[in-house]
Amino acid sequence: MGSFYVSLVQFLYCFTVVSVWQLNLTLAHVDGSLAEIEKIYEIAINGSGDEKISAASILCGASLVRGWYLQEHAALFISRLLLPPIPTDYSGSDSYLIDYAPFLNVLLVGISSVDCVQIFSLHGMVPLLAGQLMPICEAFGSSPPKSWILTSGEELTCHAVFSLAFTLLLRLWRFHHPPVENVKGDARPVGSQLTPEYLLLVRNSQLASFGKSPNDRLKARRLSKLLKFSLQPIFMDSFPKLKGWYRQHQECIASILSGLVPGAPVLQIVDALLTMMFRKINRGGQSLTSTTSGSSNSSGSANEEASIKLKVPAWDILEATPFVLDAALTACAHGRLSPRDLATGLKDLADFLPASFATIVSYFSAEVTRGIWKPAFMNGTDWPSPAATLSIVEQQIKKILAATGVDVPCLAVGGSSPAMLPLPLAALISLTITYKLDKASERLLALVGPALSSLAASCSWPCTPIIASLWAQKVKRWNDFLVFSASRTVFHHNSDAVVQLLKSCFTSTLGLGNSNGNSSGGVGTLLGHGFGSHVLGGMSPVAPGILYLRVHRSVRDVLFMVEEIVSLLMLSVRDIAVSGLPKEKAEKLKKTKYGMRYEQVSFASAMARVKLAASLAASLVWISGGSGLVQSLFKEILPSWFLSVHSVEREGVNYGGMVAVLRGYALAFFSVLCGTFSWGIDSSSSASKRRAKILDSYLEFLASALDGKFSIGCDWATWRAYVSGFVSLIVRCAPRWLLEVDLNVLTRLSNGLRQLNEEELGLALLESGGVNAMGAAAELIIEGGF
Repeated sequence: MGSFYVSLVQFLYCFTVVSVWQLNLTLAHVDGSLAEIEKIYEIAINGSGDEKISAASILCGASLVRGWYLQEHAALFISRLLLPPIPTDYSGSDSYLIDYAPFLNVLLVGISSVDCVQIFSLHGMVPLLAGQLMPICEAFGSSPPKSWILTSGEELTCHAVFSLAFTLLLRLWRFHHPPVENVKGDARPVGSQLTPEYLLLVRNSQLASFGKSPNDRLKARRLSKLLKFSLQPIFMDSFPKLKGWYRQHQECIASILSGLVPGAPVLQIVDALLTMMFRKINRGGQSLTSTTSGSSNSSGSANEEASIKLKVPAWDILEATPFVLDAALTACAHGRLSPRDLATGLKDLADFLPASFATIVSYFSAEVTRGIWKPAFMNGTDWPSPAATLSIVEQQIKKILAATGVDVPCLAVGGSSPAMLPLPLAALISLTITYKLDKASERLLALVGPALSSLAASCSWPCTPIIASLWAQKVKRWNDFLVFSASRTVFHHNSDAVVQLLKSCFTSTLGLGNSNGNSSGGVGTLLGHGFGSHVLGGMSPVAPGILYLRVHRSVRDVLFMVEEIVSLLMLSVRDIAVSGLPKEKAEKLKKTKYGMRYEQVSFASAMARVKLAASLAASLVWISGGSGLVQSLFKEILPSWFLSVHSVEREGVNYGGMVAVLRGYALAFFSVLCGTFSWGIDSSSSASKRRAKILDSYLEFLASALDGKFSIGCDWATWRAYVSGFVSLIVRCAPRWLLEVDLNVLTRLSNGLRQLNEEELGLALLESGGVNAMGAAAELIIEGGF
């Protein structure tokens, strides 16, 4: 990652010296490529059936994975093609989309890979794509079974098209998160509110507001004039079947399944699915069906009858799937169904309707979090065994953490302890490792992989190493990634490990605590160069920043993390001041009779590193919790910190005044950066609407403290440096913030600055307050004799 930034800087430098002729040539090539894509898009709209399919294949191929500029256009064209225009001569009762099945199949297969989904995400098109997929899901999921013979000779069914669209839609709204978050307490990770309704609201907002901002108008000029999206808002009520499934999905998470009502239409589908899944058991005289009809039909006629009953729309099958899974898992728990037969039956269900994989993930995830199932012993007889690689995986996890600066002593399972998993989780992992690694299974594994990771993290140790070991046995080339993913679980279970990782982020970025002196810190040291086995002796160390980006969602108490970040920022400031001294002088500081003076360390060089530390701290806070955490920072954490006792003298070392002053400036940079990340410096973002109330309350706290209404617990030098630095940064960098603050608060804060002998800063504060503050500014000028 560090080399990436270096390369990027070098590229930008080289780009500035490109000749005008070369630049025009490059732009002409881009325009030519766009014109070619537009021609392909027109063929996909107006061509014959075979021509449309060929054009769709081209758009989903190299056009989508090429440079950034062409990617954006190709992604927009593909999104538009997912909802083709209604034919003028169409008069059928079913959705017109059904007739486009072969064409839509090519598009959906083309964009379902992990890389293509990431491309849509990077361009901010996930809400738009989700809005295009929902009508496809509704139409094909409601249609009775139909089939088409493709030019390749393969058969395409409505169920197949539905499954492609449905699984892709679920991947867009992070389908794997909700079950685990129900047991995580009050602190929910960033992005946990991402739901289908939310995606539609964002889609509606983006389309309604597009073209109103200057950036949008510039973007509209360079976009193809052929692109035309419907600006009409759409809501979940437009998709009753999808809404019904989503309601059942939420009910499955919230509570145990209620019993089926005898005679309900879904009951016949449940029995037919169980018959199809467990044909071998049925032939042996046993039955897992939920009803006993009393008929003495042979197994052959029962299977034929089941296949007839299953010729129903996909939504009906998904409605029955949770009850099928409940019956199968219950039978396995009571010994009426072997683990091997359970995995085989689940595989048959997923092969029959790949979209049912989503319900399998949803149901098993919910059952894992409920904790009512007995554990399954992964002994290699009933269930697959991880014994061959489990100890190796655990050792590699320890090495990764140790190289990152994290020491967690209690990681081993315990010599002879048997490996165990919750029964639903064992069933889910057993199902996944039955799949071959091909393009078809990649789409399903991309859906279930994050769910397995989240579930294992929510379970007790060592569930994650067990799952990593099982998959490492199946796909050895995935070993490094699996071990790295398993190492993240440690931070979910151990808060001390989180603190150590945060500390490692600060020391690596600032170049502190490095005995060999070879590292000067910076972003390159923080983010490193990825991970892998490309070094001699095993996996290369993982940079602390990369590891934190992967683990912060697993931490339950985000407020605890912010408090630790602030504490580490203050410790880093102290270390910055000490690190600028020769070793013998730094040792002398341990004796309280010695003090630190401003001239001993370059204040300018120390301030540069303090700004870097503050930037890192603000970035960590923003990544960890977004706007909600920034709001808590200003409302609770910072006021509490200033009111608590945080004196330099209490540390037992006489650092003098420099450390106290640097800490004040560090907090000022930190708090302003956090506010900037959350609200912006102007009023263009929607988040800026929450800024006025939060900032007004916080400045009220500062003004009250300066008025002497309550005492400050930190050093006076720290408090003074913070107030002057915080206000100065706002005046210089974000003056629009002050236009939203109550005039009385600004006046009181300006008077407080005068008490700190910061008359000019107090005047600048009022000047930035707008027309309403002109009177107070004039009074200050007269009183101060400016």
